[in-house]
Amino acid sequence: MNSLTDPNLTPAIQPKLDSTGGLSIIDKRALPTHLQQYLALNDFIEKAQKVLPRPIYGYITGGVEDNVTLRDNRKVFEEIGFVPKPLVDTTLRSLKTTLFGKTYDAPFGFAPMGGTSTAHYRGDTVLAGVAQKVNIPMMMSGASLMRMEDVRAAGRTTMFQAYLPGDEERITKTFERCEKAGFDTIAVTVDVQVPANRENNVRNGYSSPMRPSLRLAWDVLNRPQWLFGMFLKTLLKDGMPHVENMGPRVPMLSAGSSRDYGRRDRLSWKHVALMRKLWKGNLLIKGVVDKDTVRIAREHGLNGVMVSNHGGRQLDGTISPLRALPGIREAAGPDMAVIMDSGFRRGTDVLKALALGADFCFIGRPFLCALACAGHDGVLHAVSLLMDEIDRDMAQLGLNATKEISKDYLMPLSGADFWR
Repeated sequence: MNSLTDPNLTPAIQPKLDSTGGLSIIDKRALPTHLQQYLALNDFIEKAQKVLPRPIYGYITGGVEDNVTLRDNRKVFEEIGFVPKPLVDTTLRSLKTTLFGKTYDAPFGFAPMGGTSTAHYRGDTVLAGVAQKVNIPMMMSGASLMRMEDVRAAGRTTMFQAYLPGDEERITKTFERCEKAGFDTIAVTVDVQVPANRENNVRNGYSSPMRPSLRLAWDVLNRPQWLFGMFLKTLLKDGMPHVENMGPRVPMLSAGSSRDYGRRDRLSWKHVALMRKLWKGNLLIKGVVDKDTVRIAREHGLNGVMVSNHGGRQLDGTISPLRALPGIREAAGPDMAVIMDSGFRRGTDVLKALALGADFCFIGRPFLCALACAGHDGVLHAVSLLMDEIDRDMAQLGLNATKEISKDYLMPLSGADFWR
């Protein structure tokens, strides 16, 4: 049985096998009316503003300070053009891509997002379940409002992203817990030494935990889908959500609690060495745009790196991952996995990243917004849209496999020459 086949899905979302055994394009004419309006990933981001309370939508879509990095994460994709190679038989094309020895049905997965279960009821487990059905990876966030054990149980393709301070005891406990939960891959985020200056959160009334106020109550009452479908449903069935995997448990909503991040600015290479000693599975560091850091990571025996600027949410002015990607690919060598996140919206974006050296791409905001807009079926539809785009793009470029694309299919525009 194909990994997508599920009797519980609506007929329009039920995938079919084509003559090559691959995924066929979903019949969007049979989609439920509420999903027909979504034609691209950006549509979910726009529509989510009408579903999510202002503080949460601002937190999910915002960046840091002047949003210079956030904008460049998108702009850089527009600096690159394609050079298609026609008259190639692409009838056997496949999106299947291998990462850490496992073959997935597409070259992208769900990026770690701490706000997943603020967007939809038990959002992390919904994403994990969809990821398993479509056979793509999901990386759950260490800042999740759900227990890592429950999320891993919901989807066997789930990986874990950890926020860790320079504290050997805390590191050891986290890795031991991950092992017991059944994870085989951990990515440690290294670009959050101190909390970012997210002025947009202040302007939108967001904090962690959220502080009760008349303004917050007004924002929530104006979003009844979220109020009844997420918040009240969670309270009635599960109680107040808490940050579950990052130090002491902290409620989502509280007038007096505060989160204990620990001294992340103390985290250093000696702690990475400890992690490598503790963890026998795949170990990565996330939040890297410096090729020298990749070289040191390789010397420490890490299995890969995630090229990322935290979606433009940490240090404003940091270069976009795509600009750093070619140099990092060279520094990583053939044996380290190079994964990229930040800025993806189209199938063409994914293929440009693969051409410049990424082994795999992780995408966050669009899928989180799809979850907020339409839950399980919304995420599945968003995945289908992106798979459809990549499949179509590969045919037009003259590709049968994702590994075939290279810099030869690209040409710089607007003076871009960062891979030359």
